[in-house]
Amino acid sequence: MRVFVTGSTGFIGTELVKELVAAGHQVRGLTRSDAGEEQLKAVGAEVLRGDYTDQDCLRKGATDMDAVVHLAFNHDDMTKFAQSAQDEIKAIEVLGAALEPGKLLVVTSGIGMIAGAPGQLRKETDPPAESQAVPRRPEQAAQAVAAKGVHVGIVRLPQVHDTRKQGLVTWMIQAARQKGVAEYVGDGANRWAAAPLKDVAHLYHLAVEKTGPGVTTYHAVQEEGASLRDIAETIAKGLKVQAVSIPAEKAVENLGPFLGHIVAMDMPASSEWTRKTLGWEPTGPGLIEDLANMKY
Repeated sequence: MRVFVTGSTGFIGTELVKELVAAGHQVRGLTRSDAGEEQLKAVGAEVLRGDYTDQDCLRKGATDMDAVVHLAFNHDDMTKFAQSAQDEIKAIEVLGAALEPGKLLVVTSGIGMIAGAPGQLRKETDPPAESQAVPRRPEQAAQAVAAKGVHVGIVRLPQVHDTRKQGLVTWMIQAARQKGVAEYVGDGANRWAAAPLKDVAHLYHLAVEKTGPGVTTYHAVQEEGASLRDIAETIAKGLKVQAVSIPAEKAVENLGPFLGHIVAMDMPASSEWTRKTLGWEPTGPGLIEDLANMKY
C-alpha cells in the first residue's frame, strides 16, 4: 500500500513509519525540517517537505495514496490549543477530500475526549464528548469524511509511553521538577489508561491494513488505568521529591489551567473489542515501569 503519514517524525510517527516500511508499504512522510528529511530517507520513506496547516501540501501528500494516517498536532504551545484544534479539523477535511472513495483515512483521537462518567471504562462504542473545555473534534470531522465514501479509522490514544515521554504524564513531570513536589488530586484514585509506544505504532499499522468501509474506532489501550497517586509517587521517587495530595479546588491554581483540569480526570478505558478485531496484543512494559526506568 501507498501510505501518507503526517507527524511522520514525531513520537508515534517515527515508530510507525519504520514499521510500515519494514512491512513492505511505500510511505510518504510529511516533515518541516532537514533533520526530519534525513530521518525519513534513512528508513526508506519518501519525503514531502511542508506543514500540516498548509492545505496545498496536504492535498499533494494525499494524492494517489491508498491510505493516510494523520498524526500531526501542535502540542508545543498550549496557549494556542483552540487554534490547533481548528487546524486539526481543517486538515482532516482536506485530507478526506483529497482521497478517493474506498481509500482510507486514519485519524487520531484520545481517551480523554470520550463521553463517560467517573469510574466508567470507556469503550470503542462510546461517543466523543461535546464539551467547550475540549475544543478538539477529530472524530466529528472524520465522520463527515466517511459520509463521502472514504473508509475511516479512528485511533483513540491513552497515555502513550516509553522511558522518554509519557503523554500527559510528561507535563506532570515538568511541573514536579519546577515545583519540587509531585502533586495529585484528593486520594489520587482516578486513573489514566496507558500503552507502550511501540505497541501503539503497531496498532496504527494494523488499522492501515485491516480497516474496512464506514467508520471503525479503536482503543490503543494496554492498561485500563494507572492511578494518579501511583504515577505521582513514581515521579517523586525519580526526582527525589515528595508526592503530595492537593484539594481539587487548588488544582488549577497550583498546576495551571491545562494540567490542573486534566490531573483530576478519571480516564480508564477498555480495548477488548480492538484486540479481538485487529488481533492486537500489546507486550511492552507498563506505564509505571517506564516511569521508574526513565532518566530524570
